Amino acid sequence: MKAARPPGLLVLAVLALHLLLGREVQRLQDGWGRSDTPPGPARMQVEFVREMVLQAPPVRAAPPSRTAPRPQAAPGAASAASQAASQAAAPAEPEPAPVPVAEAASAAAEAFAPPVMAAASAAPSDEPGPEWPLSTRLSYVLSGYYRGPVTGQAQVEWLRQGRDYQVHLDVDVGLVARRMSSQGRLTPEGIAPQRYDEETRLLFVEARRSSLFFRGSEVQLANGQREPLPPGGQDSASQFVQLTWLFLTGREPMRVGQVVRFPLVLPRRQYAWQYEVVGEETLDTPMGSVASWHLRPGRSAAGGDLTAEVWLAPALQYLPVRLVIRQDADTYIDLMLKRAPLQAAPESDDPTRRPAP
Repeated sequence: MKAARPPGLLVLAVLALHLLLGREVQRLQDGWGRSDTPPGPARMQVEFVREMVLQAPPVRAAPPSRTAPRPQAAPGAASAASQAASQAAAPAEPEPAPVPVAEAASAAAEAFAPPVMAAASAAPSDEPGPEWPLSTRLSYVLSGYYRGPVTGQAQVEWLRQGRDYQVHLDVDVGLVARRMSSQGRLTPEGIAPQRYDEETRLLFVEARRSSLFFRGSEVQLANGQREPLPPGGQDSASQFVQLTWLFLTGREPMRVGQVVRFPLVLPRRQYAWQYEVVGEETLDTPMGSVASWHLRPGRSAAGGDLTAEVWLAPALQYLPVRLVIRQDADTYIDLMLKRAPLQAAPESDDPTRRPAP
């Protein structure tokens, strides 16, 4: 008869397995953030009613705010003109004053700008205007590498109700699930985050959360430290919609070599961040071949912070059809559009819609 294995050996084996798993989980958590905070705000409730279709992007003039200031006349010019007029024997019919080039350009921009541009200068209201994409859900197929190939799925939801917004990026690779969420307000200068959360869930392990709090001219990092916040600061999730808005409205021209700059606040540190437009690329998607513009970070992040490359599709309102998110040279995930994005109806069609309590 075969001797029974001592129960103590089985216990030790189980403990060793848990120890190894715990170390691996700890390694993952160190890379994805550590601070624990209370749960974030409730997710907005939005009904997606239609699939997006490819369409030619609108031709947008640069917003009037980007035009040069009107040139000022020289101090003596007015008095000299007055003296010359009084000395004239017979006053002639006055000719129209020449319009400065900058002023003419501004007038032309205002004349040909679509209604979306006028919305930025209109009186404030609860409706942010059509220059912001409708609430949208984008689904992606995920591939990547972490000590071996990984596969999974991902989803991005851009939700807006009135001037409030939320962005949720959900990633699921089986044993590990990650959510990156941003919440804040829509302003004439773009997205203004108020809170950002990263939540990581691992099998058999309690969820961990890191949070940022944007407090006016300050930001509170995940470790509780407060730092000055430069104007226009974005978080890991809001940055993608800010890029969409900048190109969709013509505030940034989409051309090779164009550099977009803004402060980027990650859970552990801030960066003076920039994206460079690398060029136009055609991507094969379930919607067919989609022309997109490839944007690449101008630098690498430090200490395992995440960085992203993004491909924006003009025919899909400059929304991201591909994202490559990197932690380091050997750890990344590649998100490719899985199906046609879904969008909600305009808010004006359903004035009773409100955030979930």
